[in-house]
Amino acid sequence: MYTMKQVCEETNMTYQALKYYCNEGLVPNVKRDANNRRVFDERDLKWIKDLVCLKKCGMSIQEMKEYLDLCLQGESSIPQRKEILAKKQEALRASIQELEDSVAYIDWKQNFYDEVLSGKRPYVSNLIRVET
Repeated sequence: MYTMKQVCEETNMTYQALKYYCNEGLVPNVKRDANNRRVFDERDLKWIKDLVCLKKCGMSIQEMKEYLDLCLQGESSIPQRKEILAKKQEALRASIQELEDSVAYIDWKQNFYDEVLSGKRPYVSNLIRVET
């Protein structure tokens, strides 16, 4: 069994975030020890790690609740879960492409500046007008 603190260490979550997830019903069947403190087993820990990943994928709390509800329905809901994950995957791939485009722009701009500083290229700015 794991304490709240141990789960937080294992998942890199804050205590407040884990407590919030529990209070929101995102961790079903939370068990309590003799002192009424939450305790978690291996299955809980694995699910909480899944929640952390879903959050990183951009899922809102409401979307995670919907996903959890489908998971609790068992195997019959796998097609709906796959659809949810496919949409998140598509959005993540679009975000990755935007980031790659941004990195490519910065690479290009850095190269431009290197060439200006080394004298290989004249400095041209879209912001500063030069009288010709």
